[in-house]
Amino acid sequence: MSRREAINRKRRPTHPGALLRTDVLPDAGLTQTRLAEMMGVSRRAVNELWREQRALSTDLAHRLARVFGNTPEFWLRMQQAVDLWDELHAHKQEYDRITPLASARALTSNKEAQVS
Repeated sequence: MSRREAINRKRRPTHPGALLRTDVLPDAGLTQTRLAEMMGVSRRAVNELWREQRALSTDLAHRLARVFGNTPEFWLRMQQAVDLWDELHAHKQEYDRITPLASARALTSNKEAQVS
């Protein structure tokens, strides 16, 4: 899936907290409290992420990656997809009023044709 397709899809991308809540912590047999202890952060920080009331920071991404043996980029890509989708939907009308440069449009079309 291209980045443009990911941004323009109908469903909001999965928030890192939702992944922790539905898959990661249950499969690992961890509680929020235990995860917070392992990461060296407050339970509140984990709970806010869990409830999707906090965006994943680069610091938390490093800590999660260390605990679960993956990469900070894995977690940050999830957060970036959510952020891009949220901003697009919050400001879509404003973005639609922006007229791209003709040269930028041609350049984008050429790059998309080369990828296909």
